[in-house]
Amino acid sequence: MGPLEGITVVEIASLGPGPFCGMVLADLGASVIRVERVSSVFGDHSSAPPKRPLERSRRSIGIDLKDPAGAALILRMVERADAMIEGFRPGVAERLGIGPGECLARNPRLVYGRVTGWGRSGPLAGDAGHDIDYLALAGALHPIGRAGERPVPPLNMVADFGGGGMLLAVGVLAALVERDRSGAGQVVDAAMIDGAALQTTMVHGMLAEGLWTDERGVNLLDGGAPFYDVYETADGRFMAVGAIEPQFFSRLVELLGLDPPQVPDHLDRNRWPELRALLTDAFATRSRDEWAAIFSGEDACAAPVLSLVEAPDHPHHVTGGTFVRSGGVVQPSPAPRFSRTQLDVPTPPPHPGTHTDEVLTGCGVGPEEIARLREAGTIR
Repeated sequence: MGPLEGITVVEIASLGPGPFCGMVLADLGASVIRVERVSSVFGDHSSAPPKRPLERSRRSIGIDLKDPAGAALILRMVERADAMIEGFRPGVAERLGIGPGECLARNPRLVYGRVTGWGRSGPLAGDAGHDIDYLALAGALHPIGRAGERPVPPLNMVADFGGGGMLLAVGVLAALVERDRSGAGQVVDAAMIDGAALQTTMVHGMLAEGLWTDERGVNLLDGGAPFYDVYETADGRFMAVGAIEPQFFSRLVELLGLDPPQVPDHLDRNRWPELRALLTDAFATRSRDEWAAIFSGEDACAAPVLSLVEAPDHPHHVTGGTFVRSGGVVQPSPAPRFSRTQLDVPTPPPHPGTHTDEVLTGCGVGPEEIARLREAGTIR
């Protein structure tokens, strides 16, 4: 099921953006084969599935990529694949013998997707890094946080998953579409620093128009505006407010029980401190869930701040199926949704190496060769 049914992807196991891309493609119906290092394959398949939703809906094979015989198996796999994705530092795949040159020589129609932190050129290309570093250099971290305080890391969502894994998935899908016209594969290079920068496009536009200042916590969408912020409630929890448009702000004021003539114009920056004090005092009079009930069904752009544990039980998510339980783990459902090619409920992630024999057999590797490879430690 899913629009990518019939597409086969080889995923070289990695961290963060690589498995996220593999998960997205698998969720959309692709047959994704995750290649694990043999050191990650433990052989005990009797226990419950691993609790790692990023690795869901895959088949898993264990190969020693440092063994030339293991690299040769990868090349045999890509002969029958539509795409391959990897997350090595620049040059590593080439040294292993599974770089784009070798893979495309075996299968000219292959889409070879790779994700790096800093890109494949430039003075930082070979350096180590994490989400927070890419955000910092892209200018995406500086605006996030309160005025006069340090920038706040937005988990590792913006560079790792949005700027890396999701961008790689988009690139792979675009290359597959183009392949239908040209008949040729190509390399897709997704750099997390590029993706982090890409997501700041709107803010750069607002900066150019004079609608944004290069100062943290004083702007429209960074908590500087009192009508776009988070407020503590009587029980120490929080409500999120995003009442930008006049009609939404007016309804917010009414539902908070404030006297409209006494409330400052919400677009008058000079009166933002006064407005913030009014909203702070109002929200402090009731609990979060009381306010949530008051704002439910109202066009006031106010919502309760739910924890990761609370969110799946919200009635909207229950009705809409936003979350699903698979392998004993509550997790986000596959998205987006399609009218015809509906997406399957994700299957639990397999133990590493579960499908080694099955996958190799499908690539034309006979049982005697599989036995020799296992004895040599090339596969597990």
